[in-house]
Amino acid sequence: MKKTALTILTGILFSTAIWGQKKLTEATIYYDIVINTNSSKPGKADMMDGATSVTYLKGNAGRSDMISSLGTQSVIFEGKTGSATILTSYGEQKFMKQLTPADWKDHNKKYESITYSIENEFKTIANYNCQKAVGKLGDGTTFTVYFTKELVPVNTEFLFMNKNLPGLVMEYEATDGKTTVTNTVSNIDFGAVPMSKFDLPESGYRLIPYDKSKK
Repeated sequence: MKKTALTILTGILFSTAIWGQKKLTEATIYYDIVINTNSSKPGKADMMDGATSVTYLKGNAGRSDMISSLGTQSVIFEGKTGSATILTSYGEQKFMKQLTPADWKDHNKKYESITYSIENEFKTIANYNCQKAVGKLGDGTTFTVYFTKELVPVNTEFLFMNKNLPGLVMEYEATDGKTTVTNTVSNIDFGAVPMSKFDLPESGYRLIPYDKSKK
């Protein structure tokens, strides 16, 4: 009887844990970006302070738009093929970079060997309970994230930061020299994402080969 009761209790606890999670297959995620240069003299990085970023997820497709006073940069990922397109618009200058699946992997290669050390520190972000983790890249660079286990993204080929984490990254903080950049989720909309969000412009952009853009 004791063994049966224990089995039932374990099943209930396991089911509760699963029910508390939501597979993130379609959503619009809004981020606030804060940049601190720790300098009294305004620089180029300060022009990005107060920028916003919006990520659209729909199955294996993904799109992110970063909007700042400098302009807009969009990344559109085609999940079926693994290819991607980067659109950059600064004033009247508009550029398009088309990435093959191999280019996309090369573009994100720094995240391939990403590892996380999960810590016993928590805070609430956009009404979600989030846990702290320290990420480490292959080159030794470290950064801090807060993630929630309540939302589990399925499209980690687009959300590279979420690889090897049991939940969605809700805040990301990285430091480069004296400059600290923090991206924090302000809201998540689970409504349907229009397929038109993943359409590519047919004109108006100058095509830049990926190899040349790396140089």
